[in-house]
Amino acid sequence: MKIAASLLILLLTGSVSALAQNNTQTIKGTVIDKESQMTIPGAVVSILNSDPPVRTITDAQGNYKLANVIPGRYDIQAKFMGYKEVVIPNVTVTSGKEVVIDIALEETVNEIKEVTVSGTKKNETINELSTVSARSFSTEEVNRFAGGRSDPARMAANFAGVSAPDDSRNDIVIRGNSPAGVLWRIEGLNIPNPNHFSTIGTTGGPVSGINTNLLKNSDFFTSAFPAEYGNANAGVFDLGFRSGNTDKREHTLQFGMLTGIEAMTEGPIKKGNGSSYLLAYRYSFTGIAQAMGLNIGTTATPFYQDLSFKVNSGTTKLGKFTLFGLAGISTIEFMHDKVDTTDLFAIPNRDSYFTSKIGLIGLSHFARVNDRSYFKTIIGATAWTSSYDEDSINSVTSEITRVVENSTEQLRYSANISYNTKVSSRLFLKFGILEELFHLNLYYRNRNFTPDWVQIWDFNDYTSLVQGYAHMKYNFSEKLTMNAGLRSQYLTLNGSSSVEPRLGFKFQVNQKNVLSLGYGMHSQMQPTDIYFYRSLDSTGNYVQTNKDLDFTRSQHFVLGYDLYPVKDWRVKTEVYYQYISNVPVTLDSSSYSMLNTGAGFLPNEEGNLLNTGTGENYGFELTIEKFFSKGYYALLTGTIYESNYKGSDGVRHNTAFNGKYVYNILVGKEFKIGAEKRNTFSIDVKFTQAGGRYFTPVDLAASQALQRQVLMGDAYAYSQRNPDFMRLDLKMGFTFNSKTKKLSQSVFFDIQNVTNNKNVFAQRYNPNTNSINTAYQIGFFPNFVYRLQF
Repeated sequence: MKIAASLLILLLTGSVSALAQNNTQTIKGTVIDKESQMTIPGAVVSILNSDPPVRTITDAQGNYKLANVIPGRYDIQAKFMGYKEVVIPNVTVTSGKEVVIDIALEETVNEIKEVTVSGTKKNETINELSTVSARSFSTEEVNRFAGGRSDPARMAANFAGVSAPDDSRNDIVIRGNSPAGVLWRIEGLNIPNPNHFSTIGTTGGPVSGINTNLLKNSDFFTSAFPAEYGNANAGVFDLGFRSGNTDKREHTLQFGMLTGIEAMTEGPIKKGNGSSYLLAYRYSFTGIAQAMGLNIGTTATPFYQDLSFKVNSGTTKLGKFTLFGLAGISTIEFMHDKVDTTDLFAIPNRDSYFTSKIGLIGLSHFARVNDRSYFKTIIGATAWTSSYDEDSINSVTSEITRVVENSTEQLRYSANISYNTKVSSRLFLKFGILEELFHLNLYYRNRNFTPDWVQIWDFNDYTSLVQGYAHMKYNFSEKLTMNAGLRSQYLTLNGSSSVEPRLGFKFQVNQKNVLSLGYGMHSQMQPTDIYFYRSLDSTGNYVQTNKDLDFTRSQHFVLGYDLYPVKDWRVKTEVYYQYISNVPVTLDSSSYSMLNTGAGFLPNEEGNLLNTGTGENYGFELTIEKFFSKGYYALLTGTIYESNYKGSDGVRHNTAFNGKYVYNILVGKEFKIGAEKRNTFSIDVKFTQAGGRYFTPVDLAASQALQRQVLMGDAYAYSQRNPDFMRLDLKMGFTFNSKTKKLSQSVFFDIQNVTNNKNVFAQRYNPNTNSINTAYQIGFFPNFVYRLQF
């Protein structure tokens, strides 16, 4: 009956294909039930903003195909009797690549009638269990915004509640939390840090190791996230790789001044069975920018390369299998005779050598139990290694002495199993267990200020984090939805455990107003290097005084309101409060707190820590957004917030990430050009201003006496503030769609920091000048990207 109704709608309202023209393109995909993941035959899929209209219906496998589509931007609608209508906005079609869009529909509580809801897919996350403080984003957004460097983390800095006033790294500060509190997940596997040039205990780096050309629509959470996510106190990036084209082979070549040269290929393994492959490789060319006299933040030449892939088996008798992976390496050398005062990373009178490697490989299996239930199993391993060696150069004799040797390796073996069942249109349940086995090999010794080596780490062993969760989504009505969950985790290293309730409500007052409320208890283990720090005891022996540290815990409270005043506009506000407890601080009275981890590049060198510190973050967020339509978009986000902590001194201090405020203004316009309006010219502008972060000032007299940097005492901890961060970025782009070939070319000019504003990076003691020097962030920087798809 439902399929017959869809056919009738199709016959009455439009043709299956009405945009036929020379060298057109195809939009295709699959329509599924959002919760059961069952395909939906007979759903009507339409291009809304076409003249004449274009419609088709999904086949017996839920697949659809819209052929002969002229290059341009379109809104894609999917609907089926008994399901909420969904509109996917701003689908970009070029002549060089087919567009694959899988659409998930949510069943209505009342199955008798077809329900139409206003709004678009833009308002929803991929994860159906989220209630507050969550947003999905697309690859198009990552690449569209000015100043983003094709980096998901830098793109997320445009969202409310997120601050990243640091040109040198893509660390993101979510609601005043340390970047170390962010969880990165790729295809269901947790990865400690997916960035090049990353260091232990951090989640950011100067260059992303994730190739955005592989990403599909993904989710970003900033608070009170669903129970399936754990071991994080700040936020979650849940990223997915898209599958390759199952019908034809397609290729992409790209060159960027920052991202280097890229090559990607995809296509079917065997036509007709839904199998595919996708493979991409990148090689850096940052030396070209340096040769042109552009400041990239250092006089050293960074080098990196990475490889990403995804292989999809298609549906088999045993279910669906997916193999995916990522591997990257990055190296850089800082030489003392090439250092100047503008270098953000190097140290005068020191030569240093740094190498980091990242890796991920996983196998995913989807197995259906029945029409309403399925298992999803993901097994895999992630690897992160780094080495850092430092030599001291005697300013008189030029003698070279090795003073730092640091080698870290973390292998993580994971198994993630979940059972999902759609009990009814009202009730959805999800249960899961995640086991992560850590193999840690840590070696670190230092003789910077002593004649003999001081051994800080020397550990090679295993530990495990076991996590389990249960989540329930219940629709009381079409207007009121509840998400409730419970999560637990256990660290075998020292027996730390937690039980974490999660609860959220969403109430749609009417078509234009939505209220939401969320609460979450979250726990996170300490950075692995913290547990294995070795302190010298009274007998002269080294002991691991941090090994028994408990999880840091936080409670999130969020109240949200969404307003949709007119079509394509949204106003969103959230107020939040986060209380953090069990924070590691020193045994003796001091201002030290683990909440400031990630503010610098150096590893932790504090022992005898106790879980007695606290912290709090609270603030107000505003988002005013004009979704891309009629050729333009606009986005205004702003946050006013406070972030503070108490160390063992009992004094309330600013955290290193308390910027007080941040706001972003982004606008963009796209023009159709050419006789047939097949090509486009786009211009995007972004303006960001953020409050300067607090820091502990340098004690100049003590530094001059010791000829090394010494900070002032605990009374001055995070008492001074950098000037506000301000940056204006401008991006222009041309896309040319061939009239005769399946080929498109795009050229982008992304001018970052157009006004060459001198944003402060740090103030530090320089033994060469015997004074405090100010290092500034990257100034005016023009980036260039060329992309060819065929």
